[in-house]
Amino acid sequence: MMAARGLRNNNPGNIRLSRTLWQGEIRPSQDRSFCQFRTMAYGYRALIKLLQNYRRVNGCRTIADFINRWAPPVENNTSGYISRVCREMQVPNTYVPDVDDRATMCAFAAAISQVENGVPAVMADVAAGWELL
Repeated sequence: MMAARGLRNNNPGNIRLSRTLWQGEIRPSQDRSFCQFRTMAYGYRALIKLLQNYRRVNGCRTIADFINRWAPPVENNTSGYISRVCREMQVPNTYVPDVDDRATMCAFAAAISQVENGVPAVMADVAAGWELL
């Protein structure tokens, strides 16, 4: 069975291609829609950095705020996504994550990866992504 797209691209959050050139990103991407990264650690770094920017630039506060931006209802079952991330993190959807806390953000990134790719995250890869910040 073929690995999920996000895993094949070393992009566990399935970050779409944009003008932003992420550290460790491969350009041009072989995928016409999503970023590709040299390693899974760079993919997790981008995922965590984007979540931090959602707080700092876009004012997201709660898990529900973050996921509504990450996986908008126009193309996702956003309420189901929020429920799944909260269940994985064992927090309510009103939880306000500390975007500067390693354990919190690694758990958040791992939960998003699980929803996006259908398999548990490799925590060593998530931690390696945090270390690249």
